[in-house]
Parts: sequence; C-alpha cells; structure tokens
Amino acid sequence: MTHTKTLLAAAAVATLAVGANAQTRGVTDTEVRIGGVHDLSGVFAAVSTPAVNGANLYFDMVNENGGVNGRQINYMVEDHGYQLPRSTQAFNKLIERDQVFAMLLNLGTPMNLAAAPLMERRGVPNIAPLTAARTILPSMPELAFTSFSSYYDQVSAGLEYLQAETGASSVCSMYLPTDFGEEIATSSRENAERLGMTFADETTHRPDDQDFVGAVSRLRAAGCDIVTMALGVRAGITVVATAKQLGWDDVSFLATSAGFLEPVAMVPGGVTDGLYAAAGWQDLRSRATEEAPAAFIAAYEARYGQPASGFAMLGYTAAQQVVMALEAAGPDLTTESFIAGMESLNYDDPLLGTQIDFGPGDRQGANDIFISQVGGGQWNTLARIDGDAM
Repeated sequence: MTHTKTLLAAAAVATLAVGANAQTRGVTDTEVRIGGVHDLSGVFAAVSTPAVNGANLYFDMVNENGGVNGRQINYMVEDHGYQLPRSTQAFNKLIERDQVFAMLLNLGTPMNLAAAPLMERRGVPNIAPLTAARTILPSMPELAFTSFSSYYDQVSAGLEYLQAETGASSVCSMYLPTDFGEEIATSSRENAERLGMTFADETTHRPDDQDFVGAVSRLRAAGCDIVTMALGVRAGITVVATAKQLGWDDVSFLATSAGFLEPVAMVPGGVTDGLYAAAGWQDLRSRATEEAPAAFIAAYEARYGQPASGFAMLGYTAAQQVVMALEAAGPDLTTESFIAGMESLNYDDPLLGTQIDFGPGDRQGANDIFISQVGGGQWNTLARIDGDAM
C-alpha cells in the first residue's frame, strides 16, 4: 500500500530565511512562544485536554530547570470547540497577533488544512498536529512534522488484519463528512477493493448526532462484516452500544487513532468490549508497569489528579520533541535552525514505544500501526505492523 512517509524535496521557503541578526518571531532573550489550537469544549475535548496537559507537564519541568538556552517556553492555547470558523480566528490570533514561533498539537484535520497557507506564509512550523490525515505533510512540505501513521494506512492495516482473523468479506463506513472522515471512508472503499472485499454501504453524520439506531440498522441490513468509524468520541461509543442493544453481534467495528482513547475502553458494563482500533502508538495503560510509562503516569496524576491517557502521552512526547529541537538549534534560534534541529532527531522513545526518526526532507518520524481491541476495561495490543513494509 502507499504509505505517507515520503521523502519530500527540500523546497526553498522564503519565510525560513531569517537573518542571523533579525528578530525571530515569537523569540526573545527570555521566552519562546509556542501556539496550539485545540478542541477543549467540543466532540474531541477528550483528545485535546489531556494533550495540552501532557505538553504543559513537560514544558513546566523544563522551565523550572531554566528553560532552553535561558528561554522559558510559553505554550499559548486557544479553543475552537471543533468549529472551523473559531479555529480560523484562533490561528489568526496566535500567528498574527501573538506572533508565536511555532504551532504544536493543533487538533483537527479540517482546521490544520485550512490554516496551512497561513502557517506556510508566515514561516510557522506545525509540530505534531493531532490529526493523522495523509494530506497534512503535503500541505506544508517543509514546516510540518508528524510522528505516527496516517488514517488511510491505519484503516488499510486494520482491514487486512480483520479479514485474516475473522474472514470478513464486506466493509461499511460511518463518518463525519469532513477531511478527517473522508480520508477514512476513502481508505475503506479503496482497501476493501484491494483486499477483494465488497464495500457495502456508508452513512454520514453530524458532529452532534446522538441517535444511531437508523444508521446501525441500515448497515446491518447491508450485511456489513466490518464497519470503520470516523466519528466523535462519544458518538463512537454510542454506535457500538447501539449495535449491541440491537443484537448485532457478528460485526467488527474499527476505529483509528482518533478513537483510540482510554475512556472508550473504560465505559462501564463492557459496552465497548470487542471494539478494534488501528492507531499509530501503543496503549499507555496496558504498559503501566514499564519504567517510562509508569514514571509518566505517576507524574501526570500527581499534577492533575486525573488518570493519564494516550493523548496526554502524545502531548508530553510532542513537547519533548520541541525541546530537543530547540536545544539542537542552539542559542541563536531561528526558524531555519529549529527545522534543522527537528531534522536531526533520531531516537528510541520508550514512552511511545516506537523509534522516532526525522531527517532532511523526511517529515514523518514513525509509521508503525498497532492493532488493539477493547477487553476487560482496557485496550489490548494484538499486532504491530510496520507501515513502511506494507
């Protein structure tokens, strides 16, 4: 299959040419301003909130120890509630008014794609956006960096795994009609054909939909063996619960990294037991006895009084990448030196459980795909797939 880890040509970006003596945006002798546009109040708040907390946990630790090259890191966050107009306003505020140096962990495929021209025009790097859309890197070939596999590849690997394990012969999809949902639906259609399965039906939904009886009944009547989902967190839980209430027990629901959250697995009563996910990282809670996850879980819960989650882990490790790149850039910080710092990163991340490796023209740090299933109140890893080898 086609994976997204392409070696991109090093195109010249005029906005990167910041002179050594010029003032770099978002940088003073004592501060580096980093921006983040998040969903803190909408359907993906369960993703953004822990990610922001995780990033701040790491940044605060660095700041308490003197910062990076004498500069404190100021992570400035705006909420868009998963609404594109609010997202546009938030990006404009952070980039045009607050003059942030870089963006970190921006949530949402439509939001990142809509803001890409502004970030590109102003020379603002987009680090670890909270979307696995394969269109992110081409939208900002010099300035965007991601660390996990794409939705497209996750669905492809998930379908291939489920076909082999269950003998499935038909695929359906439930999705939001956005860039996020369309990528998952497209992968479902194209990879069903690639694997010799039938793509039987699909349904589209609004972010605030709560009643899925009609959609689930329709897909059941279509004879779906696998249903891929690109929905909000609560909606995904409701779909699986609805299928069980209707007695539809011979179907496999498949989420991607967007639905790979601990609260999904921990719904009381085993509501989500049996749900599959194909994601770009390993579950945190199932590795809680390992050294790095255990230390992070303890630090996060001591700070916030809440259980640590996978997206908290992603926020923490993304902040760590930023700090490592800032350190590599040296005291004379420019956008060019920061990009070179990001390109220099090549390390084993014991918290993520994967190898991170960027390079000149290589903006996808990892392409692993982990197949997991809910059981016993947690995600259990079933398989690890090298996306580069598919």
